[in-house]
Amino acid sequence: MEIYKVFAFDAAHFLPNVPEGHKCRGMHGHTYHLTVFIKGRPDPELGWIIDFKELKDRVLPVVDMLDHKVINDVPGLENPTAELITAWFWDQLKPMLPGLSRVELKETPTTGVIYSGE
Repeated sequence: MEIYKVFAFDAAHFLPNVPEGHKCRGMHGHTYHLTVFIKGRPDPELGWIIDFKELKDRVLPVVDMLDHKVINDVPGLENPTAELITAWFWDQLKPMLPGLSRVELKETPTTGVIYSGE
C-alpha cells in the first residue's frame, strides 16, 4: 500500500548554466507542489502506515528550507533545476521517512519530476 501527502511552497530561482537569453536564466518564481509517497503495511493496531500529522511534521521543516527563499542560496542547490531540487528533497527526507518510495515535484501544473532514489 502507498500513501501520499502534498505540500505547496513558493520560491524563486534562476538557472545559471543555461545559455544567455534563455528565459530561465533570469530570476523567476514558482508555486511548487511536492508530493511525498510512503509505502508500507498498515500497523495492525493503528490501521495506518504513518500518521499523516507525523508525516507533515517531518516534511514541513524541509519544505520550509525552500519556502519563500531563493533556492540558489541553499547549499547544494546552486543550479536548481526541477530534477536537482527533487533529488535534494529525496536526500533530505529519506533518512527520516522509512518507507519513502518516491517524491514528485511539480514546478507548474503541467511540468514536474518524479524521483525514487535511482
